[in-house]
Amino acid sequence: MDHRLKDFVCHGVNWAGLMPAVRSLFAGRATIIIFHEIQREFRSELETGTPVSLFEHSLNWLRRERWEIVSLEECLERVSRDDRSRRYAVLTFDDGYRDNVSVALPILERHNAPFLIYVPTGAPTRTLNAWWLGLRELIRSRDDVTVDAMDTRFHCADVQSKVSALARVTEWVHEDYRRAAMLALTFRKAGLSLSALNDRYFLDKKEIQALSRHPLASIGGHTTSHSALKILDSASARAEMADNRNYLQNLTQRPVRHLAYPYGNPRACGPREEQLASAVGFSTAVTTRPGHLDALPLDHFGLPRVFVESRIGFQAQMSGLQRAFHMLRGDAYRAGAAAGGSGTT
Repeated sequence: MDHRLKDFVCHGVNWAGLMPAVRSLFAGRATIIIFHEIQREFRSELETGTPVSLFEHSLNWLRRERWEIVSLEECLERVSRDDRSRRYAVLTFDDGYRDNVSVALPILERHNAPFLIYVPTGAPTRTLNAWWLGLRELIRSRDDVTVDAMDTRFHCADVQSKVSALARVTEWVHEDYRRAAMLALTFRKAGLSLSALNDRYFLDKKEIQALSRHPLASIGGHTTSHSALKILDSASARAEMADNRNYLQNLTQRPVRHLAYPYGNPRACGPREEQLASAVGFSTAVTTRPGHLDALPLDHFGLPRVFVESRIGFQAQMSGLQRAFHMLRGDAYRAGAAAGGSGTT
């Protein structure tokens, strides 16, 4: 659904007081929710994460609407035995950002909410090609930006134009994930260190070890280098998963059972990656394809998730409004979902 049309429909349904009826008819029994950064300074970070106010609102809404926040294991177990006593939500965070602990953790503790953080090896080792962090730093620190690989110059003197420029370059990368490596020249010319940005934004080894001991937290895999697995050969894709799992298990001295595919959309992962994830020892793998957990048997290696983009958008996602839209159009929900998942994960 076009974003403008989606917002219009969401507000209209909510204004008419129809969201509870939509939820009773179309909401799934369980939903996995995806977050990245939880930002205190949402505008200065060019609106790239979730503002803390929206994060708090989301958890409060779940409690108010009687969604039970549970671990991924408990959620899958309850759905598999067709437990319809409650609706269940799973909270997941991709990439291992520092603010997941400094900002989100106190809120999660107040709600006694379990959560799962998916960590790529390159984040704590400070070797991750976090091109999205480099782009954000480049664009917010300059009014004129040239992206060499695009042969494009942006003039962005205010926050909104910077947000637009960042979105445009990000979408260019998402069209072909091989382009991520092509940004290195631009970063080098600008004197930007991705290693330094890794150190600023991602949890370090000791922080991950400490977090893994927290009673509410679980650590999951997110590959070694955060590459789009679908563009790699089978041996390389398998190594990305297996080496990351081994690294995290050695670091935390705990089993690592769950995986998030980098980027998580159909351009980045598919049936081959599902087979590889199972073969290297993971129990589940999540995508960024939107959807709820309903159909049995569950596809444990192609689990859908939903993004939190706005208050009304979150309510609509959790209430199944997107599913209702596709069903009314006569579309298969999963076919419609295949076009989703453009976020950096």
